[in-house]
Amino acid sequence: MRFIHTSDWHLGQTLHNFDRSYEHQAFLDWLITCLVNEQAEALLISGDIFDTANPSALAQKQFYRFLQQAKQQLPHLNIVIIAGNHDSPGRLEAPAPLLEEMDVAVIGFVPRLPDGSIDLDHLVLPLKNAAGEIKAWCLAIPFLRPSDVPKCDGEVKDPYMQGITLLYQQCLQYALTLRQPNQANQAIIALGHCHMVGGEISEESERRIVIGGTEALSASMFDANVAYAALGHLHLAQKVGKQDHLRYCGSPLPMSFAEVDYQHQVLRVDLDQDKVSDIAPILVPRAVDLLRVPKHPAPLAQVLVALAALDVPSDTPLERQPYLEVRVRLDAPEPGLRAAIENAIEGKALRLAKIETSFAAKKISDSETVTLTELENLQPEDIFQRLYQNKYQNEAPPELRSAFTELMLANDSSDEVQS
Repeated sequence: MRFIHTSDWHLGQTLHNFDRSYEHQAFLDWLITCLVNEQAEALLISGDIFDTANPSALAQKQFYRFLQQAKQQLPHLNIVIIAGNHDSPGRLEAPAPLLEEMDVAVIGFVPRLPDGSIDLDHLVLPLKNAAGEIKAWCLAIPFLRPSDVPKCDGEVKDPYMQGITLLYQQCLQYALTLRQPNQANQAIIALGHCHMVGGEISEESERRIVIGGTEALSASMFDANVAYAALGHLHLAQKVGKQDHLRYCGSPLPMSFAEVDYQHQVLRVDLDQDKVSDIAPILVPRAVDLLRVPKHPAPLAQVLVALAALDVPSDTPLERQPYLEVRVRLDAPEPGLRAAIENAIEGKALRLAKIETSFAAKKISDSETVTLTELENLQPEDIFQRLYQNKYQNEAPPELRSAFTELMLANDSSDEVQS
């Protein structure tokens, strides 16, 4: 059996207020072609379908049109979707009765039976090949909140972590009973949306998950019977603990400029009996480029030269014009910074998304520290001068000191009027 593992689409996401629906649609169209070309029998989507809990109508339309077109192209395709931490479980599950008619399973919540126990039958799903034979069982476990996990007996150090492990164990044992005794050749596939120990994150675009003091989960929660873990949440494609069968497929497009060098992909996974026989990345073509100029922050004069050298075809359609992040290292405030950058790229088919400024770091020595008693004796002008010098390693220019003095005098006058 062959399936495709993907996650973290973040439909509806904007990049510094630029709409990205064109890029998302390009990916969804490519994915349908990929599914057909690879003759996939299942598609596993490991959470963060949408970027927000309240996605736009356009983002939802893109998602449901994709599901309809995928099933139209591949009627036998199993589709399993779990909610991520960005998704609204209720919103994701709302159309479930309609999607079930298309053999599309959507798991947003951890369901419970009337007695309060977890409805394992709702979380353990069969995966069938093109002939309709069950070839694997899928543990479809969405992003877990504390109320979702079962309570552990006795006193435990981390109830949340232990509860997650217990839930996976319960689902696994239930799956093993479903395939026993005459179906031991069926693989067990686990889905999850979480941060595993050792996982590399993108600081600019991934929300940290810290619940009950636990930020990252241990790979030991996956039993040896799990043939493959299809994980979501981290945007960089990577293995967990250097184990081939525990994988983040990563996001299909960069969610921030920090991800500009990521190799975005989906993973093609082949099963042989109850084991994985092959895992292969399929690179997602980038519909719109993200440019960081320069690659490392540089003085403004060098940045302007680099911007002038950019060669982008002038007839590039707006929706395909690259996003640009300009990285400038400053030694002092530069009031005309944006105007200078905009002049340098005038007439170029670029979308200026971000100007990142940085300053040379300076280590503050003990002699530069100020005690509370000394601070009480300092005038505002003295504090301003010290702050400026610490940040820019230069004396504040006379015109700036004069402006600060005028500001302080104006503030004093305002206080006198109010009193």
